[in-house]
Amino acid sequence: MNFRQHVIDDVEVSLTPLIDVVFLLLIFFMITTTFDRDAKIKIDLPTTANAPVLVQNNTLELLIDSQGRYYVDGLEVLNNKPETLFQAMSQALDKYKNNPALVISGDSKANYQAVITAIDIAGRLGLTNLSMATTQSKRQK
Repeated sequence: MNFRQHVIDDVEVSLTPLIDVVFLLLIFFMITTTFDRDAKIKIDLPTTANAPVLVQNNTLELLIDSQGRYYVDGLEVLNNKPETLFQAMSQALDKYKNNPALVISGDSKANYQAVITAIDIAGRLGLTNLSMATTQSKRQK
């Protein structure tokens, strides 16, 4: 005869493995996601027959959109006046240790005067390493 009482255990759901899986998925998506720096600024670069690929670490980026608005390192300049662009570029230059390369990415429909103003201000700031960003045309001769 079996006189022991039959004890029923309470069933518990452990959330620890579920939390571990959620954290692993979060880490996976954080590591594999890429971010586009210029996703908000729409610029249609002019095309050339051969566009050399030049990657430098110490670069100051100046974007000019089709309306002639300036963006210094992704931040929009308040207005299109040369004095304002001068102040924004000089403040951005404070972040760099030495004379950085300036990359001007002007929209193909941008006003020519806006590009010349940017080049003039770069000269006034003492930036000697200047390049213009372009895209390579699909049709080559």
